[in-house]
Amino acid sequence: MIRVGIVAFGMGARVFHAPLISSVEGLELAAVVERHSDSAAQRYPGITTYRSLDEMLADPSLDLFVVATPSGTHFETARQILQAGKSVVVDKPVAVTSAEVAELMALAKAQDALLAPFHNRHWDSDFRTVQKLLHDGSLGRLVHFESTMDRWSPGATRRPWKDDPAQGGGLLHDLGSHLAYLALTLFGKPDALGAEVLRERSGEGSNDSFTLRLRYAGLCVVLSANNLSSLPRPRFHLRGTKGNYSKSGVDLQEAALNKVTRISDPAWGQEPAAQWGTLCVDAEGSTVTRPLPPLPGDYRIFYAGVRDALLGLSPAPVEAIEAWRTARILEWAQQSSAERREVECDWSEEPKEKLHDGATT
Repeated sequence: MIRVGIVAFGMGARVFHAPLISSVEGLELAAVVERHSDSAAQRYPGITTYRSLDEMLADPSLDLFVVATPSGTHFETARQILQAGKSVVVDKPVAVTSAEVAELMALAKAQDALLAPFHNRHWDSDFRTVQKLLHDGSLGRLVHFESTMDRWSPGATRRPWKDDPAQGGGLLHDLGSHLAYLALTLFGKPDALGAEVLRERSGEGSNDSFTLRLRYAGLCVVLSANNLSSLPRPRFHLRGTKGNYSKSGVDLQEAALNKVTRISDPAWGQEPAAQWGTLCVDAEGSTVTRPLPPLPGDYRIFYAGVRDALLGLSPAPVEAIEAWRTARILEWAQQSSAERREVECDWSEEPKEKLHDGATT
């Protein structure tokens, strides 16, 4: 049994990490850092509550730590855990700069510890379906790919750090981390990118809107999000030489996880037919349009992969180098927006450290 401790118990830990860890065989949610409350113990009786990370690091029974603190604190928190020789899952973004991610990668290598970025949306129903669709070649040669995460949030956030650039706030790091990672997963490293990173809402604060255009040979990938979309665009829209695919709405798992402490539904992650995406393809000179049954989403796969990596059975479900590549994309996006030009992507500076290939707890 791999005993897990979570650092902080805000929305990220309560909705994502705690119920997922509790739902994966071989993992035990054993401890949490909460400085002033005992909300985790109320939801998970028997869990140990520590008032500081130092206290939790002194517990020799813990094998894995999960960083679920505000984004601007991820780097320092993860560094402290790795310096103690412990393996760690870090919520996205792992750090707000690629240099910080590289430092954590080098430290994890030196300590022979696992550094796993938490990119749960790899296991969204819609993304898994898009992966399969591209693998099957149903759309022919893909020429245009759009992925958006629109929101309607015109007022102030209930979590002030999310609107403070000094604390790692801003939509680019928040949702841009998701979109950039998923694009890298599908298409690899782009040749160049152009971007607009903006503040659209009134008042001072961090960016709340962005559009990234990643350039590949024969393919344009557009990633965008904002907080002023009361009528959201499709989550995915793909165009190829044989047809199109469009999918609206968001994966249902987050809403469902907000209501449970552990997953028990055998139909977990399955979307109702009314929310399926639409596939329109050329068939012998005419177009055929039909709903496309999706693959089920399942965030538990991430933590099952972390378990297996710690047991030496497989690589990590998301390698740390993906966090570096994601951070570098976001840095180029900020540069492109500031300089109002397309930026060539120079990947020669990518860290060459050997990736973690499994360790025994």
